[in-house]
Amino acid sequence: MTSTTATPDDVEVNEELELHELTADEMPLALRISDKLRAFVDVVGRFGSWFAIALILVTVFDLFIRKTGTFQIWLVENVSPIFNSTILQELEWHAHTVLFSLVLSYGVIWNTHVRVDLIRENLKFRTKAWLELCGLTFFFIPYLCLLLYFASIYAYDSFMIGEISASLVGLPHRWIIKTVLAVGIFMTILAGIAVWLQMVMVLFGPKQNRFPLMTVEWPESGNTMIEGKERLDMNVAVDSLAERAKVQNAKNAAAAAAAGKE
Repeated sequence: MTSTTATPDDVEVNEELELHELTADEMPLALRISDKLRAFVDVVGRFGSWFAIALILVTVFDLFIRKTGTFQIWLVENVSPIFNSTILQELEWHAHTVLFSLVLSYGVIWNTHVRVDLIRENLKFRTKAWLELCGLTFFFIPYLCLLLYFASIYAYDSFMIGEISASLVGLPHRWIIKTVLAVGIFMTILAGIAVWLQMVMVLFGPKQNRFPLMTVEWPESGNTMIEGKERLDMNVAVDSLAERAKVQNAKNAAAAAAAGKE
């Protein structure tokens, strides 16, 4: 447990607050639920990120064997129909769909989605929190719930009719990838709820309590963070290339001096 003294931004009282970093045992129920949701979304997102490798490998393999001509035909006829270029191309966009769907929620909890907003960055802390809360309550979560409803119908209808690829030699069971899309939307809703619970505690909980935030930074951070990442100050940043060059030059000079003595 750590505590510091600071005057938080947008606090109506003038007295200084003793900031209190909440421990795991002190977390209220809302924050514990938020942390559980965040951890679950993080695991699913990291799993989905591995499909980037599958996407790259299938794409490269498809391009390679497509240029070989007769070799691809031999693979299809003697090994497996999966080497058909149509199936490989469908596997590519299936992998891309899994990657996009499962990582979408991951971007929410780590605040990595692009925010093209020149106004929000300069607003006060509690104003940012109110924008997050209102945006999640009236736009983000309701829209995704509506999207999930139609995506679920989309996947269910595909399953009921036994939908397959539009190509005669394409992949069967189209409902599987459509279900993954619905799962990705559901995970993004969970991520939104996790952030929503945090914003409720920020705005309506004790103002001195501190805990890790997902989409905003505490005012006492001194503007050192931006969109969940540490802001780089070019005036004090270390040039790693220059440092490595200095070390290498020193090694070369030492080696030259040793050779001269010999």
